[in-house]
Amino acid sequence: MNKNKFLTTCLLSGALLASQMANADENHPGYLAGFTSRVSQGFANTTFSFIEIPKNVVNITHDQNILLGSSWGLLRGVAHTVSRTVIGVAELIASPIPTDEFISPPYVWDRFSEDTRYFGLHYPGYWTHFGPLDHGYTDTLDHGK
Repeated sequence: MNKNKFLTTCLLSGALLASQMANADENHPGYLAGFTSRVSQGFANTTFSFIEIPKNVVNITHDQNILLGSSWGLLRGVAHTVSRTVIGVAELIASPIPTDEFISPPYVWDRFSEDTRYFGLHYPGYWTHFGPLDHGYTDTLDHGK
């Protein structure tokens, strides 16, 4: 009986992988590529989420002033750290399921001067500052540029 369950599991897994590869196009990676990407994003976001604190302090200081950067930037950085950690755990849990991205930019060090967005939404009160290396991405907000 155990042998039949194992064989059935292997056949269903193979069919799932084959169907995902057959439907793949240039905009959507294959199942295995998407899975490994989600696992690496989840691990990195869980491990390195603390980088959100200096990121927000630096960005708000650059955009406003040092007083606002050291107070509001610290609070926002802590909030984004907790949020990125929770999203990282969710990405690790949901990595076998092909879904849209949870967080943008996917890694905290990508597009460092851009504000973190969740589930593709841009909430009121959030800024999006484009640094010299941040132009040319299709998922960034336009804001008249």
